[in-house]
Amino acid sequence: MQEITQLKHYKMEVIETKIPEVKVIVPKVFKDDRGYFFESFNQKEFEEKVCKTTFVQDNQSMSCAGTLRGLHWQMPPYAQSKLVRCVSGAVFDVAVDIRVGSPTYLEWVGVVLSEQNCKQLFIPRGFAHGFLALSANAIFQYKCDNLYNKESEGAMAWDCVGIEWPLADAPILSDKDKLNKPHYDLTTDKLFDYNVNLYD
Repeated sequence: MQEITQLKHYKMEVIETKIPEVKVIVPKVFKDDRGYFFESFNQKEFEEKVCKTTFVQDNQSMSCAGTLRGLHWQMPPYAQSKLVRCVSGAVFDVAVDIRVGSPTYLEWVGVVLSEQNCKQLFIPRGFAHGFLALSANAIFQYKCDNLYNKESEGAMAWDCVGIEWPLADAPILSDKDKLNKPHYDLTTDKLFDYNVNLYD
């Protein structure tokens, strides 16, 4: 029962980024000779410190080194927030503000997520998301606060907003992502309006 007692005093650390709505979350990790334990999600604490939302779907992917998935989102009424983490290996994870009219429009945040640092990234609705696998194999998990809907998919080219991907060579892309257009080829109805509350 030692872990349960310690969790009474559990407080996750929330780190601000240059885009206020995007947060890095660092759990409190309890280590001993057996290994470690940490609480990867707490709904009450998450809503108090990050965002009031309810996650309804969990996804997992495995990617080999150099695989780049992105940049993706879903349009309303299926817009999604994501809470992402890497449970094995490491990734460079990115959120891009695609809310037209936002003071941080087309700015991006990039964070290394790994099994060693246990960090998570919260990507709100109104943002594009992508990640690059840095390790030989990376197992990536993410929670979504809306269900997947194919007809609501949005995407743009991985290299169109100046993201500083830690790449030595060209990334490995899916056939679908190879066709993604740059943001300036997208009409505003394929992006988000900063003045619309996406959580209503």
